[in-house]
Amino acid sequence: MSADTFTSPQERALRHVETLSSGDPLDPRLRVTLNFHPDRLVGDRQILLRLADDGVYLSQFVTGTSNGGLTAHPDGDRWRWESRIFGGAYDHAPAEARPVYGALNFRHKPIGAAPRFGSAHFRLTAETLRRTTFCYPDSFFEPSAFGVASRMALIGLAEADDQDLLDDYIEAQVHGPVRLDRDVEALLLDPSYRGTAVEAAARRLPCAVEWHSGFRLTTEHLRRHPNYRGQEYVALGAEIAVDGLLDPRVIGDAARTGRYDVQALKKVWHYVARFGSPPPPAGKP
Repeated sequence: MSADTFTSPQERALRHVETLSSGDPLDPRLRVTLNFHPDRLVGDRQILLRLADDGVYLSQFVTGTSNGGLTAHPDGDRWRWESRIFGGAYDHAPAEARPVYGALNFRHKPIGAAPRFGSAHFRLTAETLRRTTFCYPDSFFEPSAFGVASRMALIGLAEADDQDLLDDYIEAQVHGPVRLDRDVEALLLDPSYRGTAVEAAARRLPCAVEWHSGFRLTTEHLRRHPNYRGQEYVALGAEIAVDGLLDPRVIGDAARTGRYDVQALKKVWHYVARFGSPPPPAGKP
């Protein structure tokens, strides 16, 4: 009988990635963040209310939703990427056993490590680092460079790479349940949600709620970058803007009307995340 018979899929995945990793241990002061849009719906329920009910952050294999690609199903791209990266550890595991995705905030961004996936983020505890694997670049690109907390050479790779600011993150996969009452230090929200239903729902979560520096893009600035995602998305952003401004709340309100293609609104969000976010702090804490 194989020794793997006595280990969990999570343990097998961590062990497999560890064999592919090299470098010095990760600075334990760094944090993994999980970026997402806090005003979107899961089914017919607001995502923060769903999180309050469940008490855990679930993967797209369970929720069927994503702020990236929607390929988390048997034989889909996400399934295939996970099979390759984790040595088949999850091939026969239930959806609930699979990892959740975030990014390592080694650049100390107040808006989270991967804002392309949403304006809000959960900041995870230091204890979650020991059950997290990492890759660079994003698993979409089928990378060959991996890391774990005890062997982490990816930061140097990422710092030396000339990537767009929305693509400069080190992807993180957290194995095992991410419980909001145990594994999350805080939920950080955009200031545009102060006094809204989003803030009210966030207050139901069993973790601290904090506010980051915020996203805000004028239509004047938007129009300077027609080639970033395309003129059609510049036009859409100008159409949904309120008083010449775009922020996470404005885009979320547009999404809930059902009048706009969600993939098109995602491209508008990329404009706001790329050109309407504050610069990361100079230096390290």
